[in-house]
Amino acid sequence: MNRRIFFLVAWACAAGIAKDPVKPVNANRMGVAVKGYDVVAYFTESKPVKGSPQFSFDWMGAKWQFASAAHRDQFSAEPAKYAPQYGGYCAWAVGHNYTADTDPEAWRIVDGKLYLNYNKSVQQKWEQDRGKWIADADKNWPTLHQQ
Repeated sequence: MNRRIFFLVAWACAAGIAKDPVKPVNANRMGVAVKGYDVVAYFTESKPVKGSPQFSFDWMGAKWQFASAAHRDQFSAEPAKYAPQYGGYCAWAVGHNYTADTDPEAWRIVDGKLYLNYNKSVQQKWEQDRGKWIADADKNWPTLHQQ
């Protein structure tokens, strides 16, 4: 590689100019969304429930797992209704214009939408002014995930 090009690429990476695009869905290395948790269960059972590979559905480039065929079918009929906001990335982080992974145990449904956070400590900060953080994240998300 030409030395000039090498140094230009190295500088761009160090300066944060060259970075990987944010995928539309936060999925693990196996392509599983929400660490395999059943997103429909947050709405129907008001708690996080681990899904099963037996009941999965591919949507937005990720594999979504569910605890039952009924939940899988509910999701497949209306995925946007059940999928977490901001592709399942941390709502607090997106509100601050970056992305972070989430803990399926740090969740909240607000106005019929599922939000996840990095952990319960971050969720407590998000809860203190969640209206502001949701508005900021709604503004940031469209450009953030297209980078």
